[in-house]
Amino acid sequence: MAQRFGGKYSPQPMAPEKGFPGVAPDRLPDPAPRHRLAGRPVWLAAAAFPFLFNAFGDGPVALARNLGAFAVVGLAAFLFREGLKAEATWEARKTARRPAVPRKALGAVTLGVGLALGAQAPDLGLIGAGVVAAVGVALGLIAFGLDPMRDKGMEGIDPFQQDRVAKVVAEGEKHLEALRDAIARIDDARLTARTEAFAASARGLFRAVEEDPGDLTAARRYMTVYLQGARDAGVKFADLWASSRDGQARTEFESLLDDLEANFTARTKALLESGREGLDIEIEVLRDRLARDGVTAPRS
Repeated sequence: MAQRFGGKYSPQPMAPEKGFPGVAPDRLPDPAPRHRLAGRPVWLAAAAFPFLFNAFGDGPVALARNLGAFAVVGLAAFLFREGLKAEATWEARKTARRPAVPRKALGAVTLGVGLALGAQAPDLGLIGAGVVAAVGVALGLIAFGLDPMRDKGMEGIDPFQQDRVAKVVAEGEKHLEALRDAIARIDDARLTARTEAFAASARGLFRAVEEDPGDLTAARRYMTVYLQGARDAGVKFADLWASSRDGQARTEFESLLDDLEANFTARTKALLESGREGLDIEIEVLRDRLARDGVTAPRS
């Protein structure tokens, strides 16, 4: 059977590879959590364009009102998008605090204000504008839902310890983001995938410590010192690669990422096994106490 060949300069070029070309599937980074309604804010922003079209031709008052309505509805779409991101992150974690700022609720209120501003007319009045605003708030809440209103998996966890963990995790995330930005300057798919895979292993450690803040002492060095060292190494490597394309430096940096990923994964596994061992001990102690109290027969 005939086969069509194509390339970059062919009349019908081949479609570019998706993801990270040349990277084994088992080395690809896990995708970030995405909310099922993540596409709706885009349509909301698109629906505000009639305000932009109606802004011209009716005088300065109509211009200001319609441009303001367009901007406010766009702000509402942004708040909804950020609220959906926060909710997706909250849903993806076993333990999580509710968002400090109810972005979706603020987005609904902002949407109502934008619609009321755009609907202003002499025959409408303040009461009519208020009704439009209320309808906008209701539609926003129906379309995007409420923000998470409760903490998840936080029962029995010391809030002070959780705050300490949150600060260390935030610091670690900053180091990871700086590392990713440095590697992004190289514009190399394989290195980007390796960096993302290491970041995923580091975040696995973050999640383990968040679930059991008592493990912070054992993991703090990994989440601060080692991540800071990885960030510094990534920045220096990116600068060196931009100036010299040193293959040996690249090999050593990839080896460093491999070692870091292996160590972070091993530390996470050790913390999880330690937690299981602690659970087994608690179960045995409880069984022995029940047996002494005559509630159950002792295990042979």
